[in-house]
Amino acid sequence: AFLVQLLMTADSHRSAASHDELVRDGQRALRDGRVEAALERSGSVLETDPTHQDALYLRGVAERYLGRFASAEQTLDQLLELSPSFGRAHQERGHLHLGQGRSAEALSAYQEAVRCNRTLIASWKALAKLDHAHAPRVEGQLAYLGKLPKPVLAAINHFDEGRILKAEETLRGFLKANPVHIEAMRLLAEIGVALGVLDDADFLLENASELEPGNVQVRLDYIQVLRKRQKFEKALAEAQRLYETDRSSALFQSHLAIELMQMGDYKAALEHFDGVLQKAPNDAATLTSKGHALKTSGEQAEAIEAYRAATEAEPSHADAYYALANLKTYRFTDEEVSKMEERAADRLLDSRRRVHFAFALGKAYEDRGSYDESFRHYRVGNALMKQSTRYRVDQMEREFSAQKQACTAALFDAKKGAGFSAPDPIFVVGLPRAGSTLIEQILASHSQVDGTLEHPNILSMAHSLRANGRATGDSAYPDNLQSLTGDELAALGEKYIEETRVHRQGAPLFIDKMPNNFRHIGLIKLILPQAKIIDARREPMACCFSGFKQLFAEGQEFTYGLEEIGRYYRGYPELMAHWDQVLPGAVLRVQYEDVVADLEGQVRGMLDYCGLPFEEACTEFHNTERSVRTASSEQVRQPIYQSGLEQWRHFEAHLQPLQDALGPALEGYRS
Repeated sequence: AFLVQLLMTADSHRSAASHDELVRDGQRALRDGRVEAALERSGSVLETDPTHQDALYLRGVAERYLGRFASAEQTLDQLLELSPSFGRAHQERGHLHLGQGRSAEALSAYQEAVRCNRTLIASWKALAKLDHAHAPRVEGQLAYLGKLPKPVLAAINHFDEGRILKAEETLRGFLKANPVHIEAMRLLAEIGVALGVLDDADFLLENASELEPGNVQVRLDYIQVLRKRQKFEKALAEAQRLYETDRSSALFQSHLAIELMQMGDYKAALEHFDGVLQKAPNDAATLTSKGHALKTSGEQAEAIEAYRAATEAEPSHADAYYALANLKTYRFTDEEVSKMEERAADRLLDSRRRVHFAFALGKAYEDRGSYDESFRHYRVGNALMKQSTRYRVDQMEREFSAQKQACTAALFDAKKGAGFSAPDPIFVVGLPRAGSTLIEQILASHSQVDGTLEHPNILSMAHSLRANGRATGDSAYPDNLQSLTGDELAALGEKYIEETRVHRQGAPLFIDKMPNNFRHIGLIKLILPQAKIIDARREPMACCFSGFKQLFAEGQEFTYGLEEIGRYYRGYPELMAHWDQVLPGAVLRVQYEDVVADLEGQVRGMLDYCGLPFEEACTEFHNTERSVRTASSEQVRQPIYQSGLEQWRHFEAHLQPLQDALGPALEGYRS
């Protein structure tokens, strides 16, 4: 069987190589003017691999050259359905529409092309010809591209076409010979953000901003990375300095407002958002940001007013419609639904707005009880998101397996007594939409507990350990946990406590509710052995479908497919069972349905586990006045109701792929 598999794999590699060579031959034929030959080569590949993207692109171009416009459009539609961010395909669609005299559609296609790939010079030039209003922007972009060394230009093309590791390799090679090239440093930081290596991005941008303080884009990127790292005070200081260089800039003032909001100074943030709106009246993006600030501070009626003002200012501003849907308590009017349907059907709409309209319409129809129509929209939104992510089920399952193999009882016995002894953090882990925000709100209502944020620190630490292993040639994370000394583990624990201190308000304990930390409980208990860990668990079908219909701001890429989220959930209780085995008693499991059924009993159990006395405020959590920044922000400001437990059953007819993927996780999910 192994030999058969080996031969099949070899045949597959040979076939892929043969296909790639046929495409290259077709590309040469196209350059030589042998269009029919190019079309024939693409057809040979597509006969056996109908999803080969480069072959589809080649066929679409050849069909356009031959004047077969209808076939070319069909080919490009097929290609963009497979890869919505394929910049050259959007550019080719622009050429096709322009050749047919469809200028408005050509303009939209070229706009999407340069959004997907910043290096497409033909699209930039076409934009300037089709709409003179684009000329200044095009002129600036062409000047920017013209100044870039070829390796840097190639790296941008690789990155924008999804070849991220190739882009990273190209830039690192260039920077070895040109260590202070500012744009290369900035672009490598952009790649670091995409890969989640925020420490490296921070370091690169800090140095770049010091080397060239007048580079506005570097400084804006630096502020964004500081925010992602939750270095809010530093991000605010940088935004304030940038604003002081030009107080007339609406862009700079907007960034200052955003950083003030992150610091929890909503009054000052709102004043600056209003200042931006004085400079740019009815700016939809600013109105939406203002709505976010109002929502987070608990002013829901005012937030709704801001969001609706954004939709009136720009009817295609899908972000504002989705923001209304994401309140969870808002109900769209018939007129609003009709407007969204009309906008979502616009063929010129970019994919980002399509996603927001799809999720908003899914919520609108769900509220109306039109569950089939609701699911159709949720499915469209998730399919679009899935096509733009790099998530792979097999890779995540390998990560789960690696944690089980590396983090054994023997490891914890060998490291007993190591780590930093602070008892401060309470980690609330699990899957998103499993009740973690509810648990946080309950515990944060206690006088001795601060509710903070979903901190990225543990995930970033795991990234760093993984990268360090690769850089030194040692075992990668989590295998290299074995080689860390007691002092090194203690230093990592102390670093975590110090980095998160800025988010606390002075209580002895605080909550970190990053759900994905369940994958790193071994690391947590090695560096912070006194930390408390609460596993927020919810019935699998309810939890997974709630995640599927939620559009997350970032991360949680496993939620954008029923099979993907089902297999992720399936791996989750298996990994939690491993932690229970090697760290007995370390994790408290809290079932969402039990909290709904017996609030006080579950509250007392959580407080006992955390070593805290009972306080009545914890059972009256909905009266707690604090900012909540997750999708559940409005729901946790209300008492608990039973009505949400079985909502997934309205969609049961569509959820067989999820049930199949969950498999044994549907049985005994409380264990």
